[in-house]
Amino acid sequence: MMPLCRKIGRCTCAVAVLLFLVGFVILPIIFKYSYALQKSILFLTFITYPPNLDLKRPEKSGLYATRNFYVNHHDHEEDLEVNVAVWHVLPLDLVRRYAKELHVDEVSGKRGSIRSIVADEKHHTGDRYKGIEKVLRSDGFQLTDEKHQRDLFEETLRATTNDVVLYLHGNTASRGAPHRVELYQMLRALNYHVIAIDYRGYGDSANLSPSELGVVYDALAVYQYITSITNNPVYLWGHSLGTGVSTHLLSLLTEMSLPGPKAVVLESPFNNIKEEICAHPFSKLYRHLPWFDYLISRPMYKNKLRFESDQHIAEFRQPVLILHAEDDLVVPFELGYKLYRKALDTRGKSWGPIEFHRFEKSSHYGHKYICRAPNLPEIIVRFFHAYRDAQY
Repeated sequence: MMPLCRKIGRCTCAVAVLLFLVGFVILPIIFKYSYALQKSILFLTFITYPPNLDLKRPEKSGLYATRNFYVNHHDHEEDLEVNVAVWHVLPLDLVRRYAKELHVDEVSGKRGSIRSIVADEKHHTGDRYKGIEKVLRSDGFQLTDEKHQRDLFEETLRATTNDVVLYLHGNTASRGAPHRVELYQMLRALNYHVIAIDYRGYGDSANLSPSELGVVYDALAVYQYITSITNNPVYLWGHSLGTGVSTHLLSLLTEMSLPGPKAVVLESPFNNIKEEICAHPFSKLYRHLPWFDYLISRPMYKNKLRFESDQHIAEFRQPVLILHAEDDLVVPFELGYKLYRKALDTRGKSWGPIEFHRFEKSSHYGHKYICRAPNLPEIIVRFFHAYRDAQY
């Protein structure tokens, strides 16, 4: 009996050692040398939800009066043609005015407090709607016709005075994820045009493997599309990984001497991807290993998967608003606050201000649902209005 027990014990130990070697040595070594695996773990494009989402029909996601279209651009860095999928969500005042033409049966704002902080459309002159009405009255106009829809939605950007928010999402899923749609609806109710994109590899954008520079170039292409049509103020809104895209994009625009957006909102941001990897729940079993930095963090840095917002935030002048929930388990609150402190120390004194808003743990907004905060509309309208006409 004893020899059998010893044999079973030895086998158990051997299996345990083998599992340890595979899980904590071999897999990290594979990660070190596989750029494809590093990108896959960082961008998580293989995680999609909700299931069977038809991104070509945003109304299926609860977004009426929304155009689905694509911006094509050439990525000179990788010598690729890239197709970027986009939603343009019309502001609520336009939807109310043209509900019949937009095939919207019933329009209502979800937040009762919004009316008191958003200008009423009756104070604006009707002249700005003439271009829109000309498109609507053109011969044979059909909202379902792709060209007619493009003419109409681009004219709304061109003719109205509504500001524009370019939303850059985090990793996983697509522009149709429910928590993202909630944010679009809030911004729409504040009478902003919302432009939401999927980077390459996400949603129905080009089926290409993303890289840091690649997703920044995708965001740049859509930003330039917007500014080619309207002179109205544009704001960036980045969430999670999208905060890294946003700060990198602003740095790139400054480097290219191109006019940038008026301001940027960083929702649930991290300071750099190296520290975020160490703090992320996925790394819980690995972060204390003595070879973690050598096999995980450094290889990603070498392959330019860095998202160094703590550096980029000192490379552009625009005002910054940081939003972070204390109970964020994906990007810890401490990393967002660390980015804020870094910005205070490194940005020029004459540059746009940086603001930080914390949301208490008791509110349970976590990583995704700051959009549900009752005071968020007022925070956003005040911030955007304060810097709408500023030059930095």
